[in-house]
Amino acid sequence: MAKKHEETEASLVRRAEQSGGSQGTGVSRRRTSHRLKLTGFVARRKSLPVGITWDTELPGFGLRKRKSGHLTWIVKHRPRGVQRMVTVGSAGVAAGALGAPAARAAARRLLIKATLADLPTAPERQKAPLFADFAEEFWLDYSPHWKPSTRDASRAYIDKRLIPRFGALSVDAIKRADINRWRDSMAVAGGAFNRSIPIMSVMMQYAEKLGYRDKNTNPCRGVSRFKRDLPERYLSADEYRRLGKVLAEHDGANEFVLPALLMLIYTGARVSEIATLRWRYVQLPRIALPDSKTGPKTIHLNPQAIAVLNGLQRREDDQLVFPAMYREVPINLGQHWVKIRRKAALPDVRLHDLRHSFASVAIAKGIPLATIGKLLGHALPETTARYAHLADEVISESADRICSSLASSMGMTA
Repeated sequence: MAKKHEETEASLVRRAEQSGGSQGTGVSRRRTSHRLKLTGFVARRKSLPVGITWDTELPGFGLRKRKSGHLTWIVKHRPRGVQRMVTVGSAGVAAGALGAPAARAAARRLLIKATLADLPTAPERQKAPLFADFAEEFWLDYSPHWKPSTRDASRAYIDKRLIPRFGALSVDAIKRADINRWRDSMAVAGGAFNRSIPIMSVMMQYAEKLGYRDKNTNPCRGVSRFKRDLPERYLSADEYRRLGKVLAEHDGANEFVLPALLMLIYTGARVSEIATLRWRYVQLPRIALPDSKTGPKTIHLNPQAIAVLNGLQRREDDQLVFPAMYREVPINLGQHWVKIRRKAALPDVRLHDLRHSFASVAIAKGIPLATIGKLLGHALPETTARYAHLADEVISESADRICSSLASSMGMTA
């Protein structure tokens, strides 16, 4: 049987030689190649021709025989379009020679690796840090692009709400379930959650950009906020009279408290816009703020507001119009307002309610919502739309008055 097998191998070798010789007269003898199923028997045959014998089963796997008789297993492949010939190991009967099965396995691994190298691969994700460490990285990169007021508020929520809750977790380990559990635990502080969740969402988006999380895995997306009944407190005519009387009698130590409060009442401006107002922004008959909650804003001044500003001594352009008593910092109207509203028997009226009341008076005077939105500096019409029900009440009341007048003229009573 062994003799018969050797004869079969020899015939295969001769057939390969004949095949190699029939490829054309222009092929050099030194580069002659043949095709056989490469086995240990083939590698040990002394009659194996000089050159490369390629395997019939694994393309690119070959056995090279030099003129010296030295045999090596080789692999040919084309990584990124460039042909390469790699030696896998020695073949034949020499010490340390690699057997055919082992050489074939090594060649297959090399060919697979070369094929995969040509395929596009996703960038490796960086090792995600703990949330507490990431918070500092995020802050250094992101916070310089926020307004000072936004930075102050966001820093407080990160330190007091987010780091205590998620600080020990890896950034890529934070899941939707973690956010939902956090929301449930904040039921008694819904407002704080509503203001914290946008910051957390921005942080998770930035973690994706840095490669700490997979794309589109923001766990905050779709998490519902707590519904809140926004307080709507509007001063009546009688309450305005009580407040005016208290302000007329006000004799506080800080001379800027009264004019600052009057500016809030007369303009409907936000507290921060008046408290941080600087003289260079005062360009009568208007105030031109370079920035506000909704971006650059113009506050149009009525004669009463202009009179308040004219009653103040104008200081340097960079100085505050309404400074604190002993330092060049914005006045804290909140601490003064608490005492004033108690004297006026208005304990539930917030400073921001003066802004709401400004809008309610404007609606009562028939001013369109679009105009009121511009006076208040609303960026979106939807913000002003919260006052629409007041306009409806004014219209309804006007209709009642008209109807009553007509009925009286006709001698009819309701």
